Amino acid sequence: MKFEFDNNIPIYIQLVEQLKIYIISGKINSGERLPSVRELALQTKVNPNTMQKALVELEELKLVFTERTNGKFVTNDRKIIEKYREEYAYELSKKYFASMEGIGFNISEIIEYLKDLGGDK
Repeated sequence: MKFEFDNNIPIYIQLVEQLKIYIISGKINSGERLPSVRELALQTKVNPNTMQKALVELEELKLVFTERTNGKFVTNDRKIIEKYREEYAYELSKKYFASMEGIGFNISEIIEYLKDLGGDK
């Protein structure tokens, strides 16, 4: 896992978002055991307390769960993962459309542009 951080946003929030992306994209599989808090903190070069805070947040989102003596795991609930995947896709799409409208494209031009880029398959 490779993370880059923006100094204007709290690190734990960025960790939550980036770990969420790893989960919804399948880079971390459903049911997969996560490395320990300490290992994750080392990998991402953050304080273990910051990583713990991010993991607690992911548990509250039901994307991660803890098995007492076995550690933390990604949820097996595909509906939850798909829900967050759809939400993320929606937000990305909204930003994209707003940016394109900001440079003068209308909705039909944006859709046509996307079709051209994707090569109508």
